[in-house]
Amino acid sequence: MAQRLPIVGVLGSGDAEHADKAAALGRWLATLPMHLLTGGGRGVMMAVARAFVAVPGRAGLVVGVIPCSRDDAAMPKPGYPNPFVELAIRTHLPLSGADGTEAGSRNHINVLSSDVLIALPGGAGTASR
Repeated sequence: MAQRLPIVGVLGSGDAEHADKAAALGRWLATLPMHLLTGGGRGVMMAVARAFVAVPGRAGLVVGVIPCSRDDAAMPKPGYPNPFVELAIRTHLPLSGADGTEAGSRNHINVLSSDVLIALPGGAGTASR
């Protein structure tokens, strides 16, 4: 039987990688028995995931909660998921960024699915969580 691992959600900019912070965090998290959850996009989300998957012998997966079209949940927004997402959870929720507090945002899924949240630098979307 598989062991349940904690889920650590990392929030941050969808544009800027903040690579110094995100890479160090991703490498460190990969040494712990946990899954990494992000919004599955670019910027901080991609930088932390890239560093996480580069660590040999890690226990967890990179989970991405993906914004998709309300009409077609099989159609992710452009740029999603980033190439380091190992388990993509496609949603019918297309909103992000400044619309992060709206009902059509996946932010509440990210927050409620995480055992712990870590916020790196970001903008309106990061602040809305």
